[in-house]
Amino acid sequence: MMTDKFLPFALPDIGEEEIHEVVDALRSGWVTTGPKTKQFEADFAEFLGGGVEAIAVNSATAGLHLALEAVGIKAGDEVIVPTYTFTSTAEVVRYLGADPVFVDVDPVTFNIDPAAIRAAITPKTRAIMPVHFAGLACDMDAILAIAREHDLRVIEDAAHALPTTYKGTTIGKLGSDVTVFSFYANKTMTTGEGGMVVSANPDIIKRCKVMRLHGISRDAFDRYVSKTPAWFYEVIEPGFKYNMPDIAAAMGIHQLKKIRRFHEQREAMAKRYDAELADLALILPARPTHAGDLHAWHLYPVRLKPEAGIGRNEFIQAMADKGIGCSVHFIPLHLHPVWRDGYQLKPEQFPVAQAAFEAEVTIPLYTKMSDADQTRVIAAIREILGA
Repeated sequence: MMTDKFLPFALPDIGEEEIHEVVDALRSGWVTTGPKTKQFEADFAEFLGGGVEAIAVNSATAGLHLALEAVGIKAGDEVIVPTYTFTSTAEVVRYLGADPVFVDVDPVTFNIDPAAIRAAITPKTRAIMPVHFAGLACDMDAILAIAREHDLRVIEDAAHALPTTYKGTTIGKLGSDVTVFSFYANKTMTTGEGGMVVSANPDIIKRCKVMRLHGISRDAFDRYVSKTPAWFYEVIEPGFKYNMPDIAAAMGIHQLKKIRRFHEQREAMAKRYDAELADLALILPARPTHAGDLHAWHLYPVRLKPEAGIGRNEFIQAMADKGIGCSVHFIPLHLHPVWRDGYQLKPEQFPVAQAAFEAEVTIPLYTKMSDADQTRVIAAIREILGA
């Protein structure tokens, strides 16, 4: 029986500041890409510490597509991706007629295994797409070294990774070709739907800007605010419709201002889970390898040990029966029909990811949770596991 009001797996944390900024956008007449989007982009680049430019898009999926296109990925190329990720990481490779090459992950972090990357390289390989799973940085030194050795591009899928750091440097500033963040509703900050493409390479930025909006040589905002007639433009490529509207960017402006506070809350909640679940038949999430680094704690993924006495699916149902939502991150790509059948993938090719999937549960961790909510989650887990 459900014992209390249902506690969902995730909720966005939106305040009056975001609401007022959205209303201001509505009243201004600029509801599509305009001044608030430009402000959000500038604020985001400044947050990362300068030296990069940021381009707001309508989803991280769109951003990954733009990034791959901008670095020259084309039909027949291969891009190495982890199997333990959401489908968008692989599908954007197919958008360009290239092929994702799926590899296994590290057994502790669930991040892409550099050794598996190295083993998967062929003469067709053009890029690597590491995913910072749950908000924990990948082994970027090893990945970037492999990329330099084989002249490969690196596009970081940082959908989980704000404000993650690696060896003291914020993700987005690590020297890869492009980094793409997500602002989907359940991420560490949100614009409802949206993403950000970040790069220090001006040619990549220029290409992404053009392709973001139909391949047009001048964006609409610049044309419409010009003091002189500026109706003329040229379509120089068959581009996409990936721009972020000001209504979404208005939320992002204030969500970004709160990201440090949000992270402090997430870190505190993760530490409490670590302390109060440590004696149970669970494998708790990995912490950063390097002292002082930040884990974004987008997710808190645990794994049930065999001695837990309950299967993953049964555990999730038991939590639901107590009115608590959980999730699974992820159903690996090698199990989905489109990738399994299209690339003849089998679970035994990915033993780490397969084992992780079979035992993994993501329990609620988000800033709208109260201390009492977290107490309730902990109590439910302890009861289900017989503690």
